[in-house]
Amino acid sequence: NGSRRSGVPERGSSAPGRAAEQLSPSAVNRLLMELLVYFGRAVFVLYPVYLSGYLGFSVTGVLLCMVMVTWWKKNRQGKDTRIGTAIEFVDNESQVVHTELRSALQMASWVQFSEVEKVDWVNKVLGQAWPFFGMYMEKFLKENIQPTVRLSSPALKTFAFTKIHFGHIPPKIKGMKAYTHEVDQREVVLDLDISYLGDVDIDAVVKEPITAGIKGLKLTGMLRIILEPLIGVAPLVGGVTFFFIRRPTLDINWTGATNLLDSPAFSSLSEDAIMDIIASLMVLPNRMCVPLIDQVKVDQMRFPLPRGVVRVHLLEGRDLVAKDTYMMGLVKGKSDPYATLRVGNRHVKSKTIKENLYPKWNEVYEFVVHEAPGQELELELYDEDTDKDDFMGRFNLDFGEVKREKEMDTWFELEGVPHGEVRLKLQWFSLSTNPNLLAEVNQIGHAKNTSSDGLACAMLAVYLDSASNVPFTKRTTAPNSYVELSVASDVQKSKVVYSSKDPVWEEGFTFFVHSVKKQQLNVQIKEHEKKTLLGTLNLPLSRLLNVSNMALDQRFLLERSGANSQIKLKVTLRVLSVEKPPPKVIPQTPPLKEASQTNQGDQLAKPPPPVATSTPTLHASNANPAAHSSGTHSLSGSNGRYAATHRGSMLRTPSPRPASTSPKERRTQRRKRKRRKVWNSVSRAIRNHQGSFGEIHLTIRYTTLRNKLIIVVDSCRNLFPCSENGTDSYVRLYLLPDQSWRHRKKTHVKKRTVNPVFNEKFEFDVLLREVQTRRLDVSVKNNKMFYSRERKDIGMVQIDFADVDILKGVTQWY
Repeated sequence: NGSRRSGVPERGSSAPGRAAEQLSPSAVNRLLMELLVYFGRAVFVLYPVYLSGYLGFSVTGVLLCMVMVTWWKKNRQGKDTRIGTAIEFVDNESQVVHTELRSALQMASWVQFSEVEKVDWVNKVLGQAWPFFGMYMEKFLKENIQPTVRLSSPALKTFAFTKIHFGHIPPKIKGMKAYTHEVDQREVVLDLDISYLGDVDIDAVVKEPITAGIKGLKLTGMLRIILEPLIGVAPLVGGVTFFFIRRPTLDINWTGATNLLDSPAFSSLSEDAIMDIIASLMVLPNRMCVPLIDQVKVDQMRFPLPRGVVRVHLLEGRDLVAKDTYMMGLVKGKSDPYATLRVGNRHVKSKTIKENLYPKWNEVYEFVVHEAPGQELELELYDEDTDKDDFMGRFNLDFGEVKREKEMDTWFELEGVPHGEVRLKLQWFSLSTNPNLLAEVNQIGHAKNTSSDGLACAMLAVYLDSASNVPFTKRTTAPNSYVELSVASDVQKSKVVYSSKDPVWEEGFTFFVHSVKKQQLNVQIKEHEKKTLLGTLNLPLSRLLNVSNMALDQRFLLERSGANSQIKLKVTLRVLSVEKPPPKVIPQTPPLKEASQTNQGDQLAKPPPPVATSTPTLHASNANPAAHSSGTHSLSGSNGRYAATHRGSMLRTPSPRPASTSPKERRTQRRKRKRRKVWNSVSRAIRNHQGSFGEIHLTIRYTTLRNKLIIVVDSCRNLFPCSENGTDSYVRLYLLPDQSWRHRKKTHVKKRTVNPVFNEKFEFDVLLREVQTRRLDVSVKNNKMFYSRERKDIGMVQIDFADVDILKGVTQWY
């Protein structure tokens, strides 16, 4: 707490370090101060109770006073909320209206995002075809699902569907987005935002007289449909693939004996089990495929090679929310944060940092990316507790941005909490067939990461097709078999195929490889219930380096199995290739010529018109050479534009005061002369100043997901001192040509410093195509002084977005 109050982030340390700190005098003093503060708060809270009893107040009177105080606080809080809402509405009218409409009306995605289209005609087609879909599903459940359920357990041998009705309410597509530029020319990619609130009525007999059933369910998710390959003959599309990019949400209303599953202790378990079944079928990397022509290979449709690999460095967090409180909230503690990261059906958890709001994890994770854009990194932060972990924020990142940037090292703001940020470093690796890159990838990966353990140099993709002549015991006519695949300590299992000596799995798996020459793929076919080994295969990965395209697609003989037992696999090895980020063009600023104009009479010289340049230029008559040589731009003085004018004509001589003025008028004139004197002294100092008026550090980027231009005002340095104590400065932003007070953005005032740190973020609601025609006007101002009504400009800079790649973002000094 001492380090937190002093403004220094508390860093993670080892246990011996903390023990040594507790024995130090500073730690003892801190603990004593915390103890005194606690007792002070306790006395402050409990003393009125003691005093009321000592003075003999009745319980009714005390309760009445408490009710009145509570009513007053609630009324005051409501009033403050209404005033704050009104002020926020005045300042950000369009944003507030948009947010309220989204929350109140629950707008579909086609309303929120312009690239998403409303498809009412598809919903009409679904409504017309829904009864026939119900007929197909009734036949499918009875002929396929019912026999599988009976074979899964001896207790379910009499399982049977007695009623199957999919209702009259079809699924609804709230919006559809089509990808054309980000995908291959021989495919069409569609994203459908599906919402299904159906009146499903399904009953089944588990075992007489036990019944089970479902009556109504709710399913929402994002379904991606891929039409590929596009061909020149009918039906123009070789096949249809569809899957959920992320796990959909499911809510089921159970009937019969399964009503017990509606209780809080069992409902999540049952729905999670069903969601696991859905995920094993049609959540990435699993897909549902429908080939339309014979020439299309099912394995390529069902399990295509991934787009790439993303290495995620979970580095640190800052300014997280404190969730731990003690003594009924009298003592506010910190948090024990940990992070969970999910990509598709893979979920990882970081270590827990004890009692720290500025944790440092420094952990590395690797994820296989199957669809970019589309697939997202879902990060959530929690405070670890003994009973229930507290939520500390979340954010999602589309891997399409990482693929475009190749490498990102950014602070991400957490959503769902008042404040908090997490720093991530993300690297994109493409998949190459060049084995010569193995040594280079290893060297680069180990050099750039904090921990060299667990970093992959290659990725192995395995498509498990089928097996033939699997042995079985005399007691069974055919085995219930599944396959266990492993590379080193990474073990993955396939689904179970019941009662078949020639099982067909058709599943895909991916593994990270750390040493191609030493590691091997181990495949074991096992019996479901007894875990009996039915066959095994060991395939050295070095064998793939010497074959064409680093891939094997064939049948392999099984060891420790039957004489003719075989397994069909497609094994593909790909090297992780580091891609360099696209070069950022930093244009050079042309030298600025000093404007020299002569002023006539005692009128102020007008500033010269701004010069249109191809870069964010500065309008200054005296630029700082050191700043230009170091690759930064100096802040131009707003009054520096008058530097070349005639000095003597800048100041007006006050006219003599008439003798007949009243005392009130004389006091007014004295105040005006005093303000003019202060203004003249500051203006004279600014005009006589030679060199830079300071620099400002800005971060500019555009987020296409939210259609917002984000400007982060980080800090300023070496500002012109407007007084002996420094400068009371703030930053004002306009997105030209909007210059009304509603479109003005400004930071808080930082007092008595020439190196203020703001760290404030501002957002402009503007489309990407409009940003290219806009300019950002940034002014650093001195706050209103005591004797003056004006706010003095220290300097300004204008940035033309036509010359800035805002999609990649830019962070630099101006």
